Amino acid sequence: MNGIESFGSTAATMGGGFFVGVLIGYALKKVIRLLAVIVGLFLIGLAYLQYHQIAHLNWNKLQTVSEGAITTLSDAIIQIPGISSADGHAAAAASSSSS
Repeated sequence: MNGIESFGSTAATMGGGFFVGVLIGYALKKVIRLLAVIVGLFLIGLAYLQYHQIAHLNWNKLQTVSEGAITTLSDAIIQIPGISSADGHAAAAASSSSS
């Protein structure tokens, strides 16, 4: 009977971790979507101001700055342990397929 209680405890722990992961993923998805909407509305506002000649924008400079920010962000994400493609299942699969 003790084994069944132990299994139930282990299953509840694993199931709880799954649901916490799902909730974190869902919340992260909503936050990223909200940030994308805010940035999009900001850019629409800038285009509107330029259209009515209230503001003058150097779109080439804006593109250069945004590309630099995206490159920095992607480099930071690549350096997070466990996400890098050089370290993990992809590297193991590549080395086993070449043997």
